[in-house]
Amino acid sequence: MDKEHEMRKDLSAHNRRNYMSWMRKGILAECILVLVLALAAAGKGGEPADGKSITTNTLSVENNYIKWVDFTVSYEALCKAYEWDVQSHGSEHEIDWVELLAYTAARTGGNFGKDALKTMEKAAEKLSKGECTMEELTKDLKYYTYYNEAYDAAIGGLVGEYKEESTDGSGQVTYEERYGLKGYFPLARGFDYTHYDDFGVGRSYGYQRKHLGHDMMGLVGTPIMAIESGVVEALGWNQYGGWRIGIRSFDGKRYYYYAHLRQNYPYAEGLAEGSVVTAGDVIGYMGHTGYSTKENVNNIEITHLHWGLQLIFDESQKEGNNEIWIDVYPLTRFLAKHTQAAVKVEGTKEWVRTNRIVDPAVDEYEAQAPGEVRTPVREDSLKRDELPEKQPETSESSES
Repeated sequence: MDKEHEMRKDLSAHNRRNYMSWMRKGILAECILVLVLALAAAGKGGEPADGKSITTNTLSVENNYIKWVDFTVSYEALCKAYEWDVQSHGSEHEIDWVELLAYTAARTGGNFGKDALKTMEKAAEKLSKGECTMEELTKDLKYYTYYNEAYDAAIGGLVGEYKEESTDGSGQVTYEERYGLKGYFPLARGFDYTHYDDFGVGRSYGYQRKHLGHDMMGLVGTPIMAIESGVVEALGWNQYGGWRIGIRSFDGKRYYYYAHLRQNYPYAEGLAEGSVVTAGDVIGYMGHTGYSTKENVNNIEITHLHWGLQLIFDESQKEGNNEIWIDVYPLTRFLAKHTQAAVKVEGTKEWVRTNRIVDPAVDEYEAQAPGEVRTPVREDSLKRDELPEKQPETSESSES
């Protein structure tokens, strides 16, 4: 990564440090006051006088774009909304899972407990029978539009149509039409891992801050998979994340951050800034690099993948104090519904996916941006060998 980008990252860290100081000095109290006033205005049924700012306990909208999102959708809610979407696809009354979740959040204030699931279920049943439309259900819900935009930014690219590679009895490879979850779990199928909800836990390296991602502990060399198709926007060393990858969704709303990759061999062969990757591609390998200004150093005690999801509603939010990172622990559990196996390329450290998909989003992007680099897939490596349950640690797992 070039020095200019690193300077921006260091400046971002400095800004966040200042921000924490300001919060401790009383800015938090002021924010609460603003929140109370906004909710009071909402309770009177009135919009803000300038029409530019709306705040709830989950969303903050200012200057015509969302400034903050607490993504509080539970694993159970994700599963239930997804089931309704898939079951109703192709029927007369299709249900969009993002809209269903947004409706539920607008009804419950972003709470996704048992009562919220009942609210969602009742609405989905009415929608599926054609007893009402989503427009009718949401016409009096003040914050539905904002929840819908926020949730679409968080999960809007994960469900849709795609084609999946299939091999028949004669060995003929074909591609079958699919509809459903086309986003993938971030680790290759069959590799052991542990995780828990660690979003917001304190971190102290460099400065006091909160953990704005999700850690998945595993073995050095575990293949890391692209969660969603997109463009590699960042690649290289960062003193906090070590060897890391940043992939931007085609709509620009999601920035996937994968950090602490393997020492000496962090990335999939051919990966570069500007590469277009398809969901489920191997993009790198788990390690424990980082916490060092010197490149290629293992200063992280526990081998793990840190992955984070940043939401971007305006390009000014990409770096600095306005960054929006959401808790992806429930989403990680949900993505476990769709895993991709990988096989090792004989004689190398490289792993590749076992079967490909055709994502229409990739084709659409490439049609609009011809000449973009694709991550190479080695034809001779696409074997159907049995994937080992574990990958032995190598000498690269030792501390430097």
